[in-house]
Amino acid sequence: MTKEQKKQGSKPKNAQNQNEQNDQNQNGQKSKKIIKVKKMSRPVGFMANLLTAILIIFTIVLLYSFIEEGKSASQEISISQLAADIQAGSVQTATVRGDAIEAVYKSDTEPKPLKKTTKESGTALSDTLANYGVTSEQLKNVSIEVKNPDGFGYWAVTLLPFLLPLFFILFLIWYFTRQVKGASMQAFTFGQSRAKLVDPTDKSRVTFKDVAGAKEAKQELSEIVDFLKNPKKFIEIGAQIPKGILMMGAPGTGKTLLARATAGEAGVAFFSISGSEFVEMFVGVGASRVRDLFKMAKAAAPCIIFIDEIDAVGRARGVGTGGGNDEREQTLNQILVEMDGFEPNEKVIVMAATNRPDVLDPAILRPGRFDRRVTIDLPDRSDREAILRVHARNKPLAEDVNFSVLAERTPGFSGADLYSMMNEAAILAAREERTKVGQFDLIRSIEKVMLGPERRSHLLSKKEKEITAYHEAGHALVASLLPNADPVHKISIIARGRAGGYTLKLPNEDRKLQSKKEFLDDLAMTLGGYVTEQMVFGDITTGPSNDLQVASGLARDMVTRFGMSEKIGPIALEGNGGRTMFGSRGVDSEYSEKVSAEIDAEISRIVNEALEKAKVLLTENRKVLDIIAKKLLIVETLERDDYEKLLEGQGIFLTKYSPDNIAEEEVTIGEDLSK
Repeated sequence: MTKEQKKQGSKPKNAQNQNEQNDQNQNGQKSKKIIKVKKMSRPVGFMANLLTAILIIFTIVLLYSFIEEGKSASQEISISQLAADIQAGSVQTATVRGDAIEAVYKSDTEPKPLKKTTKESGTALSDTLANYGVTSEQLKNVSIEVKNPDGFGYWAVTLLPFLLPLFFILFLIWYFTRQVKGASMQAFTFGQSRAKLVDPTDKSRVTFKDVAGAKEAKQELSEIVDFLKNPKKFIEIGAQIPKGILMMGAPGTGKTLLARATAGEAGVAFFSISGSEFVEMFVGVGASRVRDLFKMAKAAAPCIIFIDEIDAVGRARGVGTGGGNDEREQTLNQILVEMDGFEPNEKVIVMAATNRPDVLDPAILRPGRFDRRVTIDLPDRSDREAILRVHARNKPLAEDVNFSVLAERTPGFSGADLYSMMNEAAILAAREERTKVGQFDLIRSIEKVMLGPERRSHLLSKKEKEITAYHEAGHALVASLLPNADPVHKISIIARGRAGGYTLKLPNEDRKLQSKKEFLDDLAMTLGGYVTEQMVFGDITTGPSNDLQVASGLARDMVTRFGMSEKIGPIALEGNGGRTMFGSRGVDSEYSEKVSAEIDAEISRIVNEALEKAKVLLTENRKVLDIIAKKLLIVETLERDDYEKLLEGQGIFLTKYSPDNIAEEEVTIGEDLSK
């Protein structure tokens, strides 16, 4: 069992792996030997190009309309009409620009009418007008001005209508050519590595001092640090450091953090990339990125390459839907080739992390590749206390904070869970306008990480509240009466997450092994709420649905995995993993339908015996059950001390062991019995 916290109404939710996520995206400055990783620019989209072209066309049309509007202010007339108007005395001035004539007419309004015409080329204006019958006396009444047609304005007005469309077409050709060129260049950089680089000179680098717990893992990795710092002593004696280190552990145990701490401790460059970043829809891109990554790493040696979630590309070959030629398998093949190509003095270490080592390809685990495996377990009590102190460094704490108590109440928590717990406590304190984080905030944050936030707005009817109180009281009372069940730490009928209420029971010490007796008592405790509802109200609600799922799953594990059934015997019929299909596991079952029927019968027998055990205990202690339920209806929450005082008042004294009243025994697993 990975977590030993027990609750009713919902399963504990694992917090996200925040330690690993918060420590992956830091970039330092480039050192002398380190090649800076180029980031690929995002290609401009088709819609952006289209909108730009439309905007340019709109601007050109607007300018052209202004020019045409200026032209439309004048009227084109014939030379004979101009001569007739001069004879009539309606023309005030005439401007001659080469063969073009602009005539301004007399008028009381502003601006005065402007009309244009063209005379015969090579002929004076006076001669042209005289041919149309205009006398010299009539011509004297018109102010005639002759201007030179040369100049920028003239040529601009003359040529702009022709040059403007030409320039616009040339600009469009240049613009779209540039886009095509950029796309072709991006196609050439598509296979480049996208690894993030952490510079060894970065002041915010992580070292082993920033990693609490994981003593054995840090001891294993210290050899890698020593090799990167002093490779000469290893090479002279003929020793070769492992080329690959595979870190295995549950989510949130700090695999990425340890990899960064190794690089920070050794003072070398750290290339970080996720396994999923290698895989693209185009075959061969992943392999190209692998080659580019190792090329950069060799140029920046000594350094560490860290591949997170390597199971994304390192799964066993030949089981995918794409056959033996799909992109993922080609990427894996390239990783294997690159790791085999290392020389002993390359000083490039490949580290990888996964929480599914059972699905990795055997070729990646053989000696010469990832031949050293570092297992990172969930922290024990002392490690949890140390981790909490690390995460509390930058938080103002109240005087009542007790890390020892917090470590005791968080068995099974990973480093990421503890980080989330401390962060939630700080958020609670800030929300309530307090400047320091207190013990009460931290206790509440434990329950928030395990079960979810409180839902005080989720109001229950009087009947539902009574059912919930008796349900949780049944869980707690059965747990307290059974000798092998963990002690109850808290009972609450306040909704949290998806649970309408919960009973929190925690072990007094961390356990690596659990016995059959403990499982049987745990089953009876889990069914305590179901029995209570049936016994008190004569009916069953949907409240115990999660309890039934937990009990059935535990009973199945006892029969099929742990060999705890006398009828089936010591046979492991199901493993931890197995092939997953359509959301269910155990597709590759290796037992017959007859054995399957026997398994179902054994599961039913174990669950019914646990149900009967809980029924007997609750029937004999019905008075105590009523007292606990009525107390919960009043106070809604009972802590461990108040709950135990309530039991002692009814003559029930808990004699379960605790770390203070029992001596620890040293147990050696796998001792040679032949001695």
